[in-house]
Amino acid sequence: MVERTFETPCGVIHYWMNDLQTTHTLVFLPGLTADHRLFERQIAHFAGKTRLLVWDAPGHGASRPFRLDFTLADKALWLGDILERERIMEPVLVGQSMGGYVAQSFLQHFPGWARGFISIDSAPLGRSYMTAAELWALKRMEPVYRRYPWKLLLRSGTEGVAVTAYGRALMRRMMRSFEGRQDEYALLAGHGFRILAEAVEADLPYRIDCPALLICGEKDRAGSAKRYNRAWHEKTGIPIVWLKGAGHNANTDRAEEVDRLIEQFLDDLN
Repeated sequence: MVERTFETPCGVIHYWMNDLQTTHTLVFLPGLTADHRLFERQIAHFAGKTRLLVWDAPGHGASRPFRLDFTLADKALWLGDILERERIMEPVLVGQSMGGYVAQSFLQHFPGWARGFISIDSAPLGRSYMTAAELWALKRMEPVYRRYPWKLLLRSGTEGVAVTAYGRALMRRMMRSFEGRQDEYALLAGHGFRILAEAVEADLPYRIDCPALLICGEKDRAGSAKRYNRAWHEKTGIPIVWLKGAGHNANTDRAEEVDRLIEQFLDDLN
């Protein structure tokens, strides 16, 4: 994987690609406060057989410092710029949590571009799925992260998203990149939840115009992720897979199973 950069008015986005040329490109989009390492097992599995792109989302990992005055739509538009520059014509977007929201915003702004979409423990952006109380809370999360003792935040942030030793250790490594900078972590998390709420309140169609798959851990305890995924599946008919023994970061807890599901998804596209 070769590291590349893309400049925006708010900062520089870092992303990584391999040099394969295949029909489809897997585009991995990590969740809020996680960086490209979230998909390290998927990268290891697919790097020798499929063209890949994974980024550190704005404000995350190597894509820091970054001015946090952008919207979810801005992230989707920057992703489009990167894919256009790399001449990626049929991306298969694989978004975990916040990454799944970025993917849906991309589908909204670039209809017909993506060849597929895989959501991992994410949720629909449609306004009908969220209550007014949930949206109100999302826009007010920053103070919570500022006041929470860092040691407890580190513990809840790792144990709350993964159930396996590997998944928790990986999340702990990513969170520790903010060690001693809790204000930066709180600002990033608060901003992420706020732009999510604003994107939902925009009440756009967010139509998924490509083959899609929902993956959700049976032990996902992050917010109302399981409720959202049930409703998403029931309303749209998008296939859903519930992964036993997996939490919110299902691709770390059940990496081999997620790899198999992605492979099957790609096979079905051909």
